[in-house]
Amino acid sequence: MWTGEQLRDFIRDYLGPSFEKHGIDAEIWLGTINAPEPWQEWLKKSSSDFNAYAFTVLSDPEAYKYIKGVGYQWAGKYGIQRTVQSYPELRYMQTENECGDGTNTWDYAKYIFNLYQHYFTNGVNAYIYWNMVLEPKGRSTWGWEQNSMITVDPATKAATFNPEYYVMKHFSHFVSPESTRIGLKGPWTGNALAFEKPNGDKVVVIANPFAEAKVVRLSDGLRTHSFELEPDSFNTIMISGGNGR
Repeated sequence: MWTGEQLRDFIRDYLGPSFEKHGIDAEIWLGTINAPEPWQEWLKKSSSDFNAYAFTVLSDPEAYKYIKGVGYQWAGKYGIQRTVQSYPELRYMQTENECGDGTNTWDYAKYIFNLYQHYFTNGVNAYIYWNMVLEPKGRSTWGWEQNSMITVDPATKAATFNPEYYVMKHFSHFVSPESTRIGLKGPWTGNALAFEKPNGDKVVVIANPFAEAKVVRLSDGLRTHSFELEPDSFNTIMISGGNGR
């Protein structure tokens, strides 16, 4: 329910000075920024997230000096790019994944892959998935059924790894926290992300959204590698930094 002006004044006049006064060993992040309720108004208002929230707070030098990062969720995806462009020196976090309707379909997993691609391409340093574990048709305290990476049946204790679990695994299993996102060129750029690890290894996470297999040729400047991507699939490609494997 906060306005951008209220956030600015609170951080500038109260929260930041209190952290300084008491030597609190923690960071102040702006957010999490999302369009205000009612939810059906999100798409109408979310395009103003940058000016109404981030720019209002960060353009004030006395508030800005306390802020180390900015968090965006849900409809905030419409404001992240403009904020990163304006304040590239800050760190960014996608703070809550769009959580679906509890059906955990493959089609929704493809949508979630697109969200990962969107947020990382536009500058976030971290991505938080919501929810990790729910019972089948798990209902949130907000009152609607939501997706999860894992579903656990309370009666049998059986665990089901849902499609979105594998989306997360493609991004988290090989991409270490110290990795840096690197650029890609070519027609598959819109369905792929590339990272370089501290040891020089490169990780490419790429989706094939088509109903038929597709061949992708990937050059790292040393060699050209050819891969056949299965239909309707998510894929991780590892390229060794030492010898081009």
